[in-house]
Amino acid sequence: MSEHFDSRFHYQPQAHIPGQSVIKCTDEIWQLLYNVQRAQLAERHKTSEENSFGGLTTNPDPQNPAEPTRAMPEPKGTGSKKEGPVSPESKPPRAPVINKYADAQLHNLVKRMRQRTVVYKRKLGEGDLSSPEASPQAAKPTAVSSAQESDTKLPKEHYHSLLCCRFQEVPLTEYLKRIRLPESIDSYSDRFYLLWLLLVTIAYNWNCWLIPLRCFFPYQTPGNTCYWLITDVTCDLIYLCDMLFIQPRLQFIKGGDTIVDSNELKRHYRSSTKFHLDVASIIPFDVFCLFFGFNPIFRTNRILKYTSFFEFNHHLEAVMDRAYIYRVFRTTGYLLFTLHINACIYYWASNYEGIGTTRWVYNGEGNKYLRCYYWAVRSLITIGGLPEPQTLFEIVFQLINFFSGVFVFSSLIGQMRDIIGAATANQSNFRVYMDHTTAYMNKYSIPRSVQKRVRTWYEYTWASQRMLDESDLLKNLPTTVQLALAIDMNFSIISKVDLFKGCDTQMIYDMLLRLKSTLYLPGDFVCKKGEIGKEMYIIKQGQVQVLGGPDGAQVLVTLKAGAVFGEISLLAAGGGNRRTADVVAHGFANLLTLEKKTLQDILRHYPDSGKLLMKKARVLLTQKDKGATATPPKKELAFLFPPKEETPKLFKILLGGAGKASLAKLLDLKTEQTAQDKRENTEEGKGKGREPAEEPADSSKLTSSSIPTQEQPLSMRRSVLPRGTTRQSLIISMAPSAEAGEEILTIEVKEKAKQ
Repeated sequence: MSEHFDSRFHYQPQAHIPGQSVIKCTDEIWQLLYNVQRAQLAERHKTSEENSFGGLTTNPDPQNPAEPTRAMPEPKGTGSKKEGPVSPESKPPRAPVINKYADAQLHNLVKRMRQRTVVYKRKLGEGDLSSPEASPQAAKPTAVSSAQESDTKLPKEHYHSLLCCRFQEVPLTEYLKRIRLPESIDSYSDRFYLLWLLLVTIAYNWNCWLIPLRCFFPYQTPGNTCYWLITDVTCDLIYLCDMLFIQPRLQFIKGGDTIVDSNELKRHYRSSTKFHLDVASIIPFDVFCLFFGFNPIFRTNRILKYTSFFEFNHHLEAVMDRAYIYRVFRTTGYLLFTLHINACIYYWASNYEGIGTTRWVYNGEGNKYLRCYYWAVRSLITIGGLPEPQTLFEIVFQLINFFSGVFVFSSLIGQMRDIIGAATANQSNFRVYMDHTTAYMNKYSIPRSVQKRVRTWYEYTWASQRMLDESDLLKNLPTTVQLALAIDMNFSIISKVDLFKGCDTQMIYDMLLRLKSTLYLPGDFVCKKGEIGKEMYIIKQGQVQVLGGPDGAQVLVTLKAGAVFGEISLLAAGGGNRRTADVVAHGFANLLTLEKKTLQDILRHYPDSGKLLMKKARVLLTQKDKGATATPPKKELAFLFPPKEETPKLFKILLGGAGKASLAKLLDLKTEQTAQDKRENTEEGKGKGREPAEEPADSSKLTSSSIPTQEQPLSMRRSVLPRGTTRQSLIISMAPSAEAGEEILTIEVKEKAKQ
């Protein structure tokens, strides 16, 4: 039945059917399927009753061949349900028995349809008509017509939404999500926050400079009031956004932890003094302009947002390379602002006394602001040449102006001196060291050439790194910060050294902290040939040349920044490894050095890395020895011939060494012995049955033709075999010696076992 059912109805759920037609279509589909299925089953049941014989009913379902529909004992193993006998008198009209599999499938389908109906009802209530399922490939005409009607209404709904200005809400929301602020802001590392502080500082300086100007000078007129109002509103919006959106998101430290929770950040900001000042600076006292006219004095509270101005200065100095330059300009700005306030007060005093009434007040000629500013400069700096005050008000005003000018100007001059002194403190220390060194060399009559090299070293060191010793700067930092700086500067170079590949990372970190920086002048010898190597060198900056050749002046190779040499000497046994060439600095070279004693102290805590380094050191030493014995480069026609194969080690030992038997003599001896054996075998074959042959010749006679007995060494005398014997053999063996790099050759005569 399931095959028949699937072939008739290929139902797939609708993907997008908006409106109430979804529920109606769904109910119609599952009700129709259920009615059709029950009608098919009833028809099949009727046909089976007509074809029944002997109380048995044929099974109309091909998938259930052993399922009876009457109360009969069924065969074993059919898996059908048994029913008890029923009396013919009490037998009611029989209802068609439905196949259990088909009935379960229909109930499952109805259950799924009802679930979908509930889902669509909920989506209709929420206003979302989308469906996560696939669109149907084939649907009933009623569903298609409902979908078409809904689709025709869809553009109208969007059109009406556009008229109601609802269509713009979704793109605006998505745009705000893309540019929305983070939950927390790190004020020390976030550059966006620094830019925002710059904007707030501009608004703050606008208020600080122009509010006094507009209060005392008649620059605000009814004709330009709208422009002043626009700038004031813009500054107020910047203040408000900073207080509502930026400041409540700033991270802070509490108990050693960085707090990033939004609720904690807001609570911390609202309990701070900065929040109280921000609220006081944004209070809209401008509403009094409605009663007293548009007067800038009602905006004086905007100057209370000074905390953002000083915070901007602090963060800007932290990211600048030469912060003292900004400090000089900032101090100059303080001085100019003080003169600006003094000029505004002087104009107010002149206006109070009357413009041009006395010689001391402003006479009303020229530019108002520039004339008053000029008077303020001469008055505060006490240059002199000012007209004498005449009235009591003028005398008191001038006295207060003089006292305040001396205090303010002396403070600013002292601050300027501190800034310039701090900026040149390192250079002053450098000059002190230079002078002391020069005095020392002159006292002990050091040659001029050496003094010149010392001065060159001082000047180049100062010009390259603006300090004489980097360790003085780093020693005050904690170990973790020193390690972070060392990893950033030198870890990429150390990791490329073959000797340290595969070692413990923590061991390499400890080694980075022990590296020392050394500056070499042009022509300085980094290391010389024959000296004991106790350091490894890493080229941080500059170049070095490896010299060799017959005269020791030929440049073999030039090593550049990042190269490493001398690493084998760190693990060489026997007191050290001698240098095989001279290494000279080619120009100014800055090298990082690691001493052998330092590495041994580190490896004491890392035994596994120590074993690995010793193993690699042996391999590198072997490769170095092979490289040292390599053939020189070929010239001219030598390129046409292949290189000669290396002589076996056994033959090298036989051919070399004075006082030992040569290989040629041993081969001649072996050849003579073989020929003698052949002759003896031939004579024995011919002389069978005869008398025994004469005794062989004396051994001294046999050996007289080759090497005299007195001139032969002991090893050679042991290897000479008498010609008359055939029971001895020549054995040549080689064994390693106790001394490193040597082997012992042994030659002996061994008696053969008798058969």
